[in-house]
Order: sequence, then C-alpha cells, then structure tokens
Amino acid sequence: MKLFIRAIVLLAVIWVAMLFTGYGVLTGSSKNAAGLGLQCSYLTARGVITAQYLHTDSGVIGVTDCPLLKKSGEVIDN
Repeated sequence: MKLFIRAIVLLAVIWVAMLFTGYGVLTGSSKNAAGLGLQCSYLTARGVITAQYLHTDSGVIGVTDCPLLKKSGEVIDN
C-alpha cells in the first residue's frame, strides 16, 4: 500500500512540475508528407499537443527523431 501511495504522490509531483514549466513528454510520432515531415505528439499537464518538424534521415536539414521533451506555448505562471 505504501508503494501505491508513493507512486501516486510521485505522479502528482511530476504533473505539477509539468504544469508550471510547460514541458511535455513525447508520446508518439509518425512520418507524413511523403516522408519529409515528422509529426510528434507530446503529453503536457494541460493535454496532448502536436508539433510538426521537417524530417531527413541524415539530420542535415530538419531532425532525425522527435525531441523527448518539448516546451509548450501555454504556461500557468505567465
């Protein structure tokens, strides 16, 4: 039971930190636009946001993979 309560408290602390900082965690990605675009989904404290990036396999132009963290435009302390 202690482990369950600690896990719930840890999740609440992470959620509050995400709420005040505005960061989101990568939840999924998919290629679009004939492989030239990369669509990334992020879970934030306010919901799921989607970001689109230019994608190349080499990474010279655009990104090769979605970033693990993304700062959203909405932050609660602004």
